[in-house]
Amino acid sequence: MSTEATRDEKAKRKAAMIRACIYIAGTHLFAGFVILLFVLGGRNH
Repeated sequence: MSTEATRDEKAKRKAAMIRACIYIAGTHLFAGFVILLFVLGGRNH
């Protein structure tokens, strides 16, 4: 029972880390896109 619980806990931790990395990467991509829009918008004036 305890080895199964440990394995389950490790799997949950790994899944949470993967999800956090995806969220962080997505946020950075979105921020980069917004910055790109500001840069492109500023060049026209």
